[in-house]
Amino acid sequence: MELITRHTHSTQTVITFNTTSLDASNADAFRKQIRPVLESSGKIALDMSALSFVDSSGLGALLSCLRFCTEQGGSFALYGLQRPVSALFELMRMHRVFQVFNSLNEIEGVQA
Repeated sequence: MELITRHTHSTQTVITFNTTSLDASNADAFRKQIRPVLESSGKIALDMSALSFVDSSGLGALLSCLRFCTEQGGSFALYGLQRPVSALFELMRMHRVFQVFNSLNEIEGVQA
């Protein structure tokens, strides 16, 4: 299953999902697909708008991405969280761990 697509917008590498969930069934595939992107780009913006469900495996995969980007001196921001995913992030306090934005333009405004 193809989970991500990529394009460059300004200085950001934008990644979008081609699935509605990031969970135990596809978290490993996501990690494998995103790794080369993380290695080649300093600024990642992950478009979460297609995701209506994220479980603990999905959160773990996102945390791995954040950790890798931080260690490499890059940035890893999320935007476009749907209500169920946003509620999970707040419940798990992940909104304090990740940079979470409403839109790509908001990310670029903060980083400018």
